[in-house]
Amino acid sequence: MYLIETPEGGILINTGMGFETPVVDHNLRKFSQAPIRYLISTQGHVDHVGGVQYFRNQFPDLQYIATTANEEHQSYDARLQKFRGARSAFRFQDDFIQVFTDYAKHGYTKINAQDRPTADIRFENRYEFSLGGLDVVLIAAAGAETNDSLIVWLPQHKIVLTGNLFGCPFGHFPNLVTIRGDRYRDALTCAAAAQTVLDLNADLLLYGHHEPVAGADVIRAEVTAYRDAVLFVHDEVVKGMNAGKALHTLQQEITLPAECEVGQGYGKISWSIRAIWESYAGWFKHESTTELYSVPQKDIHADLVELAGVDAMVERARQKYLAGKNEEALHLLDIVRNAEPNHAGAAALAIEVHEKLLEDANTFCTTGNFWLVGWLQNQIKLLKGGVTAPLSLK
Repeated sequence: MYLIETPEGGILINTGMGFETPVVDHNLRKFSQAPIRYLISTQGHVDHVGGVQYFRNQFPDLQYIATTANEEHQSYDARLQKFRGARSAFRFQDDFIQVFTDYAKHGYTKINAQDRPTADIRFENRYEFSLGGLDVVLIAAAGAETNDSLIVWLPQHKIVLTGNLFGCPFGHFPNLVTIRGDRYRDALTCAAAAQTVLDLNADLLLYGHHEPVAGADVIRAEVTAYRDAVLFVHDEVVKGMNAGKALHTLQQEITLPAECEVGQGYGKISWSIRAIWESYAGWFKHESTTELYSVPQKDIHADLVELAGVDAMVERARQKYLAGKNEEALHLLDIVRNAEPNHAGAAALAIEVHEKLLEDANTFCTTGNFWLVGWLQNQIKLLKGGVTAPLSLK
């Protein structure tokens, strides 16, 4: 969240989730008592729009601005709230528990509700206004998170506020698909959004999460690398598809050249390769007739265990693990655990494999990939007997 103060009032960029909004408002008010005249959401995700009504209650004349695609995105999010709550819990449940525990310690127990707002001002491509001598330009630019993303451009100061246009952390490959479950994000659209920001030639970039990025040269270098990385991966996937290469082959072969090397702390290149492939070609890989029918492979796992023997399969999985073939080990353990969920030896080895994958994930990137690390940590917790309850915004 950003609060821009002018002599004629404030402009608030994003609100946080409903439960967060009173806390963030309290912190903002340590610095400014300006009445909020405009509220802008850089995208329709719940952590950007959840507190609109909270600020409407304080400032009845407030004008909420969003793109014409904002309502569709909020409807899409709401439609799958239960599904996403279940599938996102592995990454956020423990954090939510800690947050609400801290709130309760400070007497904040009547939690502010999550809003699903309708904009007062909606625009399709570009919207400009001025307040207290400050010129504000809003530019619609679908990006790495939502189709309703917008950029806030302050031309007098050469400051651009991008929200999550490039994904959650700056300087990383975007999430063209999220493992929590979401519709695919288009690679060429993400590259076009980067070009929109490049064309502004900003001196300061204020991001949706994490720290500001200062300096025109740094901004240009980083956004150019991001754009070129997305285009490179896209083009290599298309080239590989036309050459008849299998998806998994492309996932193993495609790597970024040094000139457009970016982090993979949020999106992973191998995941995005699959997202690009399936965005173009759909789910059918032409590998097996069984893809065209509804019976999953796990329905014959008990047969495999019966034929091979459970101890033999666990031992083979251990051999794979000791040879550094962690993914192959997990394939074998999945078969065993689908057939015999309470097999102690398979569970113990699965914990070892996941712990090794977690170590590798954190070695690969200073803090690891946000989603992969969260998934591995949660799987270890579940294998040790823990539980993960669905999230709720209510």
